[in-house]
Amino acid sequence: MCEANAYLREGDKEELILESVDRVVPTEEGLLLEDIFGRRKIIRAVVKELALVDHKIILERQ
Repeated sequence: MCEANAYLREGDKEELILESVDRVVPTEEGLLLEDIFGRRKIIRAVVKELALVDHKIILERQ
């Protein structure tokens, strides 16, 4: 499987936002995250790190 879990980093803490993320699409409203089941979330954040071996997408609020 190629999907990753998306986390929001605040300070030294990481909060799980969405599991099994398959797509990350920049939009005018923020980043659109879509999982393998079609669930979607839009979050105003920037990508800070992609740890693909660990299947992690690290985001920080704008």
